[in-house]
Amino acid sequence: MSNTPSTPFRLRRALVGVAGALALALGVGLADAPAAVAWDPGHGGATLAPRTAFTMAPDGSSGATQGGEGIPNIDSVKKTIATYYGDPGTGISNKSDSPYIRELAGILAREKAQLKAGYDRAVKHGQKPAIVFDADDTTLWTYDMEVADMHFTFNPAEQDVWVQAQRFPATPGMVDFVNQAAAIGYTVFGLTGRNDDQKAATLGNLAKDGYTAFTSDRFYTKWTGKGASQQPSYVTCAAPSCTTVEYKALTRKHIQDLGYTVTLNVGDQWSDLQGGYAQEALKLPNPTYYLPSADLPGVNEPQLAPRAHFTMAPDGSSGATQGGEGIPNIDSVKKTIATYYGDPGTGIAHKTDSPYIRELRSIVQRQAPVLAATCFVEKKLHKNPAIVLDTDDTTLWTYDMEVADMHFTFDPAEQDVWVQDERFPATPHMTTLAAIAQKAGCTLIGLTGRNDNQKAATLGNLAKVGYTGFTAQNFYTKWTGVGASQQPSYITCATAKCTTIEYKSQTRAHIESAAGGRYDIVANFGDQYSDLIGGHADRTVKLPNPTYYLP
Repeated sequence: MSNTPSTPFRLRRALVGVAGALALALGVGLADAPAAVAWDPGHGGATLAPRTAFTMAPDGSSGATQGGEGIPNIDSVKKTIATYYGDPGTGISNKSDSPYIRELAGILAREKAQLKAGYDRAVKHGQKPAIVFDADDTTLWTYDMEVADMHFTFNPAEQDVWVQAQRFPATPGMVDFVNQAAAIGYTVFGLTGRNDDQKAATLGNLAKDGYTAFTSDRFYTKWTGKGASQQPSYVTCAAPSCTTVEYKALTRKHIQDLGYTVTLNVGDQWSDLQGGYAQEALKLPNPTYYLPSADLPGVNEPQLAPRAHFTMAPDGSSGATQGGEGIPNIDSVKKTIATYYGDPGTGIAHKTDSPYIRELRSIVQRQAPVLAATCFVEKKLHKNPAIVLDTDDTTLWTYDMEVADMHFTFDPAEQDVWVQDERFPATPHMTTLAAIAQKAGCTLIGLTGRNDNQKAATLGNLAKVGYTGFTAQNFYTKWTGVGASQQPSYITCATAKCTTIEYKSQTRAHIESAAGGRYDIVANFGDQYSDLIGGHADRTVKLPNPTYYLP
């Protein structure tokens, strides 16, 4: 029996050598590369669908450990929040019925049932029972301001406009709850992070909404440090600027020192409740913002902390089933995304090292040898191999535009400014992957949702950041419907407006047809699942992107 390697074995060994040489020449290590993967990341099988289970710490630290697919996508979070509040997409909550309103009704019904017994018990023990209420999203409802006006990006000047104009409706069910508590005999206190300059308007807003129990002498607002508005002596802080917990807990202690017993402390933020000086704490749901604050020194309250495990469908439907605490808080999601991209809070991604950059490097390390070998073989066999690459966050990196400029609220006019100015850097490590594919014999084909009016600028941007294989003939942009830019005959849609999947999958079918060049698409790369669904590619590679979701 001969020990001479068979022809297939010799070919395979030669191909591995070619792949390795190409990759190493371009600075891509192959030590961790498997023989093949169905799709990336994580070898998770062939299902092209987003994750639905997430682990997320409230402080954003999970961005260093979870990977892009393990971070709740911010667009899905927004849709989930909208579903929860009965918001049809306008940023305006439903004021009569929603999962949020129904959840609050259940919470308050349980608490109401205990009010009289709690009051009688306190009086029996010689106490003066009191209840402390936060303002924003505890007694006054800020959703329309936070979403329709601010788009989840808090603006203190704009908030003051709303405060002074007394625009806020009552938090659903809370007027009846507060007034009932007062009627039973509880002394009602307000304790808010709003400042002294906003006190009169806040009390006016509460009265306008129907609250009858709040009075100026029992309503605590935070000092401004100007004039007579100074830090009170009963609030002492570990640092020059007091934390929310220091301010609120020590104010409750002050209320206690006045002779009251705080039997119940009600708030929508965990920092409203931390620090003690209340017999019971009641947390109201609010996934629209997160105000963290450290425990008081020497105090550990793990029970007063946000959830860290979530189930969320990508289409927002979980807002109907999960409850407020089961929805990833949007501020925590933003911080997690910032950590992942190495963004220090400026909206600008770190350009040399971050969990995102390291994850992309790992994907390229896995894909490069397989891609190089496949391109090489198919080129030798005259199969006309090609790879298809999406643009935004596949070849060009949009983070700084999406976050620093748009604050996660997409603006097509502003996006066009960035496109025409060719401002985007290359997606990390993707110029290397494209060069490997080219050297091994594959044609680069671009397929993007950008439109025909943006084609020249996009090709210019790609060339400027180091891509060399894209041509006008092999770069597909979407029609505008104006002039010569019309829907091509090879694309047919189920409705008047094509979906991303229809446009991209049918374009890939065209690319593989005689009219499109009879290419064999050996790999299709995209950062959205809609870039990949619909077939007409031998393998699909999903790049991570939690900054937007295009279903």
